[in-house]
Amino acid sequence: RSEIFPRSKDLKVFDLKLSDAGIYTCEYGSQTVSILLHVFELTISSGGHFLPNEVPQLTLMQNLLYPLPSLNITLFNSMNKAVRLKVLQNSTPEKRILELKKLEAMDSGTWTCRVHSVSLSINHDITFDVKVLGFQNADSERKYATVDSTVILSWRLNFQKIIWKEGFKGELKLKQENATTHELLDFNVTTWGEKHETPKPSHFRFEIPEKKPESNIEVKLPKVSFNHSGKYQCELVYNGRQTQSTIELVVMKVSANPVGPLPRGAKMTLICQVSSPLPPNAHLRWERVNGTQADVRKSKQNEAKVEVNVSAAGLWNCHLLEDNDMKISLNYRVEEAPAWISYVVIGTSIASSVLVFGLACLCIVSGRSWQQRRQRARRMAQARQYLLENKTCQCQQ
Repeated sequence: RSEIFPRSKDLKVFDLKLSDAGIYTCEYGSQTVSILLHVFELTISSGGHFLPNEVPQLTLMQNLLYPLPSLNITLFNSMNKAVRLKVLQNSTPEKRILELKKLEAMDSGTWTCRVHSVSLSINHDITFDVKVLGFQNADSERKYATVDSTVILSWRLNFQKIIWKEGFKGELKLKQENATTHELLDFNVTTWGEKHETPKPSHFRFEIPEKKPESNIEVKLPKVSFNHSGKYQCELVYNGRQTQSTIELVVMKVSANPVGPLPRGAKMTLICQVSSPLPPNAHLRWERVNGTQADVRKSKQNEAKVEVNVSAAGLWNCHLLEDNDMKISLNYRVEEAPAWISYVVIGTSIASSVLVFGLACLCIVSGRSWQQRRQRARRMAQARQYLLENKTCQCQQ
């Protein structure tokens, strides 16, 4: 594992090991030159392959041939920022075991371990690769959609970006508030970076977009309804370990009670609601276009619905705001009913009132007549009883 260059008398040692440490002496005539070779060996747990939130360990070994120097160890991440280290209690001077912080997907890259010692003038950088397989999405995010719109939910995997050369698999499923779970699709990625997706048999309606980035997992939801709301959970598994990213889909719709044009003098209730309670920093807001502040109605904290009573035609908008930032909006136009409909409504109301009054009078008259017949029958029965009790028999002499 070594080679000597005749002209320069240099010694080259290949594939250094801890056992190669020591003093190397070169003698040339009466001259002698000695060089101390100090060897470090750095290893990282899991071969440098991790999932988010895992805590890696570094092991730094040095030789035992001479009194060991005091070492200062500094670690720099892939963005060349110093990272805090924790030296474990089972460390020894010849074997330092260091624990890092929890990793994130963005921590992937080349890290540097800087070893410094004043006593032996050591100032050496050891580089190593850290690969964190995961999502470029947040661990959890919320997406808003209106009824009948089309939504694409996307999870961006980083396996191509970090040149991950290990196989892994995963699945996508929907968890709804009624404890129903829909398994949507399975996927796997080979060691060559080829991704394969397999939809699961389900009554749940969704599509897999054909044109999308190779590293993305996506589902398309055409004509969104309240049935599409819930938490979409994408999970990937590597060597029995797993990580996941969740997108919560919240759906909004507007409606009116009663439905249809608004007759003159009548009232209507406009309803704006979402499929699940909103977080504390979000609310629903009804407002009339070209209206006043008095027309505005807001939902209360953690409510999923807001209503407004309307007595005149006009255009109303319902907004969903999060941190005062409008996320989605739906409008509802209240149409005024034609005059003849108003007259029909008024006539129908009057006719209904007259009919109710007539029925009430008929009930009263019928009731009195029935009561009179009942009293007459009672008196006749009493008279008949009286005659039977007082009847006499006269005998002829």
